[in-house]
Amino acid sequence: MTKPMFIETPGPLIGLLSDPHGHAGRTRRACALLAEREIDLLLGLGDFCAEDVIEELGSAGRSDGGRIPVRIVFGNMDIDSEGCARLAKHLGVIVEDGASWLRYGETTLMGHHGHLGEFERAAMGAGVDYLCHGHSHQMRDEQVGSTRFINPGALSRASAYTVATLNLQTDRLEFIDIDE
Repeated sequence: MTKPMFIETPGPLIGLLSDPHGHAGRTRRACALLAEREIDLLLGLGDFCAEDVIEELGSAGRSDGGRIPVRIVFGNMDIDSEGCARLAKHLGVIVEDGASWLRYGETTLMGHHGHLGEFERAAMGAGVDYLCHGHSHQMRDEQVGSTRFINPGALSRASAYTVATLNLQTDRLEFIDIDE
């Protein structure tokens, strides 16, 4: 794996969303709740499984009418990743190749789906401050050495549907329940 290229985030507040598995309506509600918190960037962590979910991510908007920047990585259940990637790019959603490497000032974050261990090893080798993932459908907030592992939970196949916000400036993590 090549050395990661970190992209500067537009601000410190990151919205984290994972594992919608085709549930566009739930994804719409999740995006609205994240937008209410005025996130600076939405990071989708895989297993979208349908173009209408990608459309919801691409239309995520701010209260002032502006669009929220969105970056996504695909997961193991994203069978039509090529079609979804074409649509995402058309909508202005940035599609990452396996992992998203972000920086806010000196703080670093890597996001990936969680099904490929090589990305976790690369993140640990790079000494990232935060490693965000999906895949397990379980919320996680765990410190491993100098890296904080975060899973926002899932929008499908979970006892509670959740997303999260992470403030890279204050280190504050908030899990958000998505009502049915």
